[in-house]
Amino acid sequence: QVQLVESGGGSVQAGGSLRLSCAASGYTSFSYSIAWFRQAPGKEREGVAGIRFGAGSTFYADSVKARFTISRDNAKTTLYLQMNNLMPEDTAMYFCAAGRWVSDPLKTDGFAYWGQGTQVTVSS
Repeated sequence: QVQLVESGGGSVQAGGSLRLSCAASGYTSFSYSIAWFRQAPGKEREGVAGIRFGAGSTFYADSVKARFTISRDNAKTTLYLQMNNLMPEDTAMYFCAAGRWVSDPLKTDGFAYWGQGTQVTVSS
């Protein structure tokens, strides 16, 4: 059973940084894509950054490119999202997700496992 537990959210001012962590267990990087999604009040959940199964190609939403970096530790048990130059529009609940054989890590389709989320609030 895949289990995902996020941490690291908080409140920062615009221009600040946060690093989110996701403790992941029960999955293998060979067959699972793993990703960060976010959902703001009244909006649909959207893909932020992801790592595709197998070779581990990374994908980023246009809105976060050059500001956010997705990575994981060598043991592949912890997924990170380094967020720099945060903006108020980045305010949302951030979720870690894992899905088997998911080809597009920025789409929710196929992600069967989700964490409980961690809140990020950016003030202007």
